[in-house]
Amino acid sequence: MSDVTSSNSDWEGVDDVSWTVLDHEELIEAYWAVVAPLMTADGLDPERDKPTHSWLREHDLRPLLYALREYHDRTFSEFWRDDLALQMEETAYDWATDHERTIEALESFLTSRRERKGLAESSIKTLQYRLNRYVRAYQAENDADDLITPVARDSDMPAYRAVDACWGAFDRLHATLDGGQTKRRIHLAVSNWYAHLVRRKWAAINPADGLDDEFDWSQGSADDADTPCLDTNHVRALYQTAAEQEERLLILALCAWGLRPNEVASLHTQQFILEVPTDAVPYIDFEARKNGPGEVSLLYGQDVLESRLATLADRDDWDGYLFPSPHASSDPISRWTVWNRFTNLASRAGLPDEINGVSPTPKMGRRFWYDAYSASLDVVLGSLDEIAAEQGSASADVVLQNYLSETRARKLRRQYMRDQLAAAFDTTTA
Repeated sequence: MSDVTSSNSDWEGVDDVSWTVLDHEELIEAYWAVVAPLMTADGLDPERDKPTHSWLREHDLRPLLYALREYHDRTFSEFWRDDLALQMEETAYDWATDHERTIEALESFLTSRRERKGLAESSIKTLQYRLNRYVRAYQAENDADDLITPVARDSDMPAYRAVDACWGAFDRLHATLDGGQTKRRIHLAVSNWYAHLVRRKWAAINPADGLDDEFDWSQGSADDADTPCLDTNHVRALYQTAAEQEERLLILALCAWGLRPNEVASLHTQQFILEVPTDAVPYIDFEARKNGPGEVSLLYGQDVLESRLATLADRDDWDGYLFPSPHASSDPISRWTVWNRFTNLASRAGLPDEINGVSPTPKMGRRFWYDAYSASLDVVLGSLDEIAAEQGSASADVVLQNYLSETRARKLRRQYMRDQLAAAFDTTTA
């Protein structure tokens, strides 16, 4: 079974958190996963020291303040005091149960994760919070704060009743919590806790085992669904509205090159390999990327890129970044600056307030690129149907695999991609 920390692996830093799309529970989890480690690094105690607004702004956490104000109708002070349940003299953790054996079992699990797994204190706090949500639901559903006796090795309670009690708690969580991702994270924490108790011989069964097959936590809310995709008209509207060279390059980087917002923010001239053989395609070189080293083909927009490089080259203080910070040209802009510039441009371009229930975000540009690339393979296969019929092959897939070279197939896909991108970035179309 995977460790519980994998559930928030996407929150490795401030740039990884989309504060405005997080629900109440996820905001709390993100605080412990991202904000708390930054405070510790600055010599602050995340449990006792309330960060000032100045500190939050200095650490690019203004989107958190905005999300609290605009989407949750609360100040940071209210969030810190009421939602995080923190006080200046906060001491021991306030579990939702007074049952000593249950608290001992919970603390045993956290100690094991801290000392054997080496989890950071911020991860321990997140894990603690998820377990406590379950304890509170279990107590409310079963009118009992003893979670250990029902699963104990010497328990007189039938196993099915222990399972019923656990599943009843998750029925309550499922009905009261928004967002399947939050529910999955709580389930993973609880299941890992029970598994720890089984390994320690404190428990005979893991009553949470298999619950993920009973619930559909992958559907039904915007925060769980795949990021929606911009369509051709959206991209065209954005590009036509882009009034400056820098704005046009930003939309190209997101939608024509399929880059992540943080990758766009830190683009550097040294990454662009433009001098290539005649039959090759220029590309962007990523030595370190989320999924490892990689290259991204520049199938469209090279003229805008070269114009941008020429413009920046005339600046005496330029340090090579395509999007230098307006405050210091030796540094790039932040991921959130990319986010803010995109949303501002989307508003000016008249994009819908919501696309499939989600406000326009830079990630939708990357999804546009992926959608076009996936469609390119379908087009290649479609064009081979006639050849397959003439050759007596079972399908176009057979022709693609056995008769069409990888080089030729890649060339066909790229040509389709260029056509799609040209249509999207055509500024002459009304």
